[in-house]
Amino acid sequence: MTKEHHQGSQKKNRLTLYIFIALVAGIILGYVLNTAYINEDNAMIHQIDLDIAQLKKTAPLSLPDELKLLSEKRTEILQSRDSKLEPFTLMADIFLRLIKMIVAPLVFSTLVVGVAKLGDIKSVGRIGGKTLLWFFSASLVSLVLGMFLVNYFEPGAQMHLPLPDSSVELGLQKTAFSIKNFLYHIFPTSIFESLANNEILQIVVFSLLFGTATAAIGDHGKILIDFFEVVADVILKITGYVMNLAPIAVFGAMVAVIAKQGAGILATYSIFIGEFYLGLSALWLVLILAAFLVIGKRAFTLFKRMKDPALLAFSTSSSEAAFPKMMMELERFGCGKKIVSFVLPLGYSFNLDGSMMYMTFASLFIAQSYGIHLPMATQISMLLVLMLTSKGIAGVPRASLVVIAGTLSTFNIPEAGLALLLGIDPILDMGRSATNVIGNSVATAVVSKWEGELHH
Repeated sequence: MTKEHHQGSQKKNRLTLYIFIALVAGIILGYVLNTAYINEDNAMIHQIDLDIAQLKKTAPLSLPDELKLLSEKRTEILQSRDSKLEPFTLMADIFLRLIKMIVAPLVFSTLVVGVAKLGDIKSVGRIGGKTLLWFFSASLVSLVLGMFLVNYFEPGAQMHLPLPDSSVELGLQKTAFSIKNFLYHIFPTSIFESLANNEILQIVVFSLLFGTATAAIGDHGKILIDFFEVVADVILKITGYVMNLAPIAVFGAMVAVIAKQGAGILATYSIFIGEFYLGLSALWLVLILAAFLVIGKRAFTLFKRMKDPALLAFSTSSSEAAFPKMMMELERFGCGKKIVSFVLPLGYSFNLDGSMMYMTFASLFIAQSYGIHLPMATQISMLLVLMLTSKGIAGVPRASLVVIAGTLSTFNIPEAGLALLLGIDPILDMGRSATNVIGNSVATAVVSKWEGELHH
């Protein structure tokens, strides 16, 4: 048994090393491709952007055909550039597709088992209450910290941008907040549709009902519990196979990002990126402190165990990619299996701390860039809207942008401002995805401790 554990540990350390090597190699190759292979494409896109900006400045209404031609040419060059980098983007895309394939059945099977094993509806209510209390507290801290820092640093104040043309289209589907849409997003019309679309929050709702009902029918339900336990074990085995592809995915993702954006993108937005990552660091410290207060010195062991899932989420810009690995690591850390199965899937809908901080940061940065002053009362109401609209947000790249687009339209801030962030969003997404992983692991450990389910 010790030998097996040692081999497993060696394999895990090797995977971490391979992911890190892939990360560095991807950055280097991406930089080489950016300067030597697609530099002409990037230069042409940059020139067209300058031409479009100049035309809009000097003759915004008199030359619509010329503007249209320039936009079409830009799209053509973008497609050509993307096709050159397609082999690298495919590496990351295939890995993410495989992970997405796993997530819905894993959430469903583990949550049904977790709820059914909790026994009665009182246990579900008690643990669910503690979990949601932690989630909402963490979300509020993340949002408030983001709001405080963006007001203190004012990263957008230097941009001095004119208000954009209202017809600018970003290709992002807007999700303006309404109670009706929010409730529709929670309750599924068909569980099969929810599973097919990876609607985690809807799967969670159905799983809670299914698990509670399974526990309520007594001995008959044990057959189902055993069945779903086997399903969860099989899915976790598949996860092990898929995880072996992680270094290839990380390499492909990094090459594509750096090749397209270049090292220059880091310099251009370095102030915003630096301040956002400083905010994330502050949030990590808050999370470490919160974990230490509840679980003591074991908090440091927890963070050590989370380095693999956090690195994976960081590299792929997707906290979903780290979900199966987190589940395994939390159980090895000593969190009760039924608590992990219950809290972690809920966390992916209700506890995306990094994304929450990014939403206040991004929304207020855009307002500052256009010189729009938002009174504190408006900022607080924006914060509360973000807190609601973000629940159920997918843990996948660019999901946060969709929620921000809807919030901006609610508060009459130009949504075209999101274009300011599209270029650097992959770099920001990496940090917030890793933070989501840390936030959810702390939540699971804390609830396990509260329930007396944290074993050594």
